[in-house]
Amino acid sequence: MEPYLSVIIPAYNEEKRIGTTLAAIAKWLASQPYSSEIIIVIDGAKDNTAALSQQFASGKENIRVIDRKENRGKGYTVREGMLAARGEVRLFTDADNSTDISHFAKMKPLFDQGKDIVICSRDPKDAPGARQAVPQPFAKRLMGNMGNLFIQIVAVYGIWDTQCGFKAFNKKAAEKIFAVSKIDRWGFDIEALALARHFKFSISIVDAYWVNDTASHVKLSGYIGVLWETVKIRWGLITHQYDK
Repeated sequence: MEPYLSVIIPAYNEEKRIGTTLAAIAKWLASQPYSSEIIIVIDGAKDNTAALSQQFASGKENIRVIDRKENRGKGYTVREGMLAARGEVRLFTDADNSTDISHFAKMKPLFDQGKDIVICSRDPKDAPGARQAVPQPFAKRLMGNMGNLFIQIVAVYGIWDTQCGFKAFNKKAAEKIFAVSKIDRWGFDIEALALARHFKFSISIVDAYWVNDTASHVKLSGYIGVLWETVKIRWGLITHQYDK
């Protein structure tokens, strides 16, 4: 029988925190009344992330590890997990557990109502009550705010936080969007939301209580890359590349 919920965890060099994250997610899922699976997708990690994940998954039928040796980027990794998943609803969440798995409790009623996609936002302009336990540094927040205005103008109007790493898709939306998505790195969230709009899927937003992790893998070059990828997404939509 297919599980109700698939949880996809993209992981690069996460040996210091993957064990804690997996334990927290598995414990919460075990307390829920629906069936679930966890898929850890290793993005060419150079540390012990894969070994620790395999150790955690050993003997557990509902936990799988996809151990890809080549680093391809978070977008590629999430896409791989989404298309390998079997769940009726497919959620991806970050390996640093900055958005706790219990946030899915806010999402499930919306899926029960027939919504296609539900995302978390750290911005109260998207969802009243959204907040950050430990705010990001000022420079990072400034870049994020300026970048978001550009993203709204070019690709995804009306969503103030496109980058929160906690997004869920029903099976139909996940398979349609990730089968044609092309962005392999940090701009994949924007692409997924732009394609959701393009394919007329509904998007709902719930508030996030987000805990910033200072060990984030995102660098300045990543922010710049996201803006360029946003342009590529718009061009792909204009030229009907996603419809081929």
